[in-house]
Amino acid sequence: MSTRKPLPLHWKIAIGFLAGLVIGLSVHYSAGSDAAWVKSVIGYVTQPFSTLFLSLIFMLIVPLLFSALVVGVSEMGDVRSLGRIGWRTLAYTVLMSGTAVLIGLVLVGLVRPGAGVDPVLAQQLLSESAERAQAIVRDSQSQASGIDMLLSIVPQNAVRAASDNGTILALMFFSLMFGIGIVLSPATPALAALKRGIEGLFEVSMTLIGLVIRLAPYAVFCFMFNLAVLFGWDLLIRLGTYVLVVVGALAIHLFLVYPAALKFLGGYSPAKFFRGVQEAMLMAFSTASSNATLPTALRVADEKLGLPRHVSRFVLTIGATANQNGTALFEGVTVIFLAQFFGVDLSLGQQFLVMLVCILGGIGTAGVPSGSLPVVALICAMVGVPAEGIGLVLGVNHFLDMCRTTVNVTGDLAIATLVSQGESHRPAEPAGAVEQA
Repeated sequence: MSTRKPLPLHWKIAIGFLAGLVIGLSVHYSAGSDAAWVKSVIGYVTQPFSTLFLSLIFMLIVPLLFSALVVGVSEMGDVRSLGRIGWRTLAYTVLMSGTAVLIGLVLVGLVRPGAGVDPVLAQQLLSESAERAQAIVRDSQSQASGIDMLLSIVPQNAVRAASDNGTILALMFFSLMFGIGIVLSPATPALAALKRGIEGLFEVSMTLIGLVIRLAPYAVFCFMFNLAVLFGWDLLIRLGTYVLVVVGALAIHLFLVYPAALKFLGGYSPAKFFRGVQEAMLMAFSTASSNATLPTALRVADEKLGLPRHVSRFVLTIGATANQNGTALFEGVTVIFLAQFFGVDLSLGQQFLVMLVCILGGIGTAGVPSGSLPVVALICAMVGVPAEGIGLVLGVNHFLDMCRTTVNVTGDLAIATLVSQGESHRPAEPAGAVEQA
């Protein structure tokens, strides 16, 4: 008697995505988002379930991030391997982010979507989003910049860094230093036990996240249902040129730049790569969070791409916050779009400044939904564009957040693949390692 093979998770996620989108659009254009029963369904079913799903993922992100980064660094065996992999990761990150921002700035400069926005529509959007826009501007003003931002990467309290989403870079720095400490410490039974304990923490975190991920198809259905019911297609159409510029630039980077880099820099088949990462891409698009997609990305790197574990754990964990090509592109396009709308003529020097800050912003932006908006407001203020204008794009931000997160996560996996070329799957044991009986 033959047993039916279970449907792969990425197909279940795709079904949940399409079902949520279709049913949500049907409800939006038939009953409307203001109907009492629709508000009840969103308020008591779909929104709580989607929030619970993300909360369960984020609950496990800190132990997963800490253990994955520590284990990844300690498995490299020596500091020279860490330096080689770290510098290659940084070089690819800057190259990919710079290319992404350049594509966005060229496209938005050619199409000029900000010059064609209907003033009546713009005034309506600005007034509707004024309160939220002001909150984002206030948030951007409270963020550290310049030397203060660099200093904030080193935490004074590692526990506090772990409890605050805004200091995830500080937690990563502590985890990195902890891993380096393990590599440099003399091999003793106590150190071996510590390493096994952290490896156990990683395995437990992945096991628990694996249980949570089983809810992903239902959570994706809820995400898409909520989005479609509340917004439909109307706002996307009304800001269509801006949306098309952002999505078009992201598509160019995703489907042209990444495959070219994989083919010519890494000698890796782009078709094989995209077949392997489709589950992570779907999860990224649905959750709009690089951090929430990290567990799926780690599993995809191991099971689908076959990357060395010490490389994938290091690059993907770092990349969930520090390699956000799509976010950098979005920030650049949005700043220039708002400058065009308000009639602010930016010089080449100011546009270069926008590009540079967007690259840095892509490194420091929190890998959570809408984490880039305060950075956009900050850049606007730097180049003389009214930061409150961010209210123009808030209505379409969630859809664009889903698109740019997909590019972010795919970029993390692409860079992990590039860095993995030439790296051994079994890193050498550090000198003096404790022999196991």
